[in-house]
Amino acid sequence: MIEMKVAGIAVDAITRSPIVLLKDGTERRALPIYIGQDQAKSIIAALENQPPPRPLTHDLLVNMLEAWEMKVERIIIHSLQDNTFYAILTVRKGEVKKDIDARPSDAIAVALRTRSPIWVMEEVVADASIPVDRDADEAEQRAFREFLENVRPEDLIQRRGFSSGEA
Repeated sequence: MIEMKVAGIAVDAITRSPIVLLKDGTERRALPIYIGQDQAKSIIAALENQPPPRPLTHDLLVNMLEAWEMKVERIIIHSLQDNTFYAILTVRKGEVKKDIDARPSDAIAVALRTRSPIWVMEEVVADASIPVDRDADEAEQRAFREFLENVRPEDLIQRRGFSSGEA
């Protein structure tokens, strides 16, 4: 799994649909997830630390979890099927842990409010992410190819405690 952070909300230029953008720790990959208008507003409010005058749905859920002394440990975006992302909220109360099915947008809105980590399965990142820094990716690939061209088998053999004549 790869931990990701919410980079922000974007709008698709053609459909005008909101997209939540998640970025990995190196900020080299971004995962765009199309979401609804209401979820986009909720995520933006959480990102900007703007509490509503009255609790909205995600705030209500967080208030209920807190009232019952439950903690959101993390959210996991675990699969992508037919262009639909699937997520779970991992919630704990004492020693009891439950995984609760959720839409990624709702899970992200709750995670931001509870300061819980957002994890994405590596397969989902591989299937749906977009490169953010192509130059860095190309430089890394170039350096790896140069390493492979110049490496000798004896460079890969680890010698422990032997002098050159004993190995």
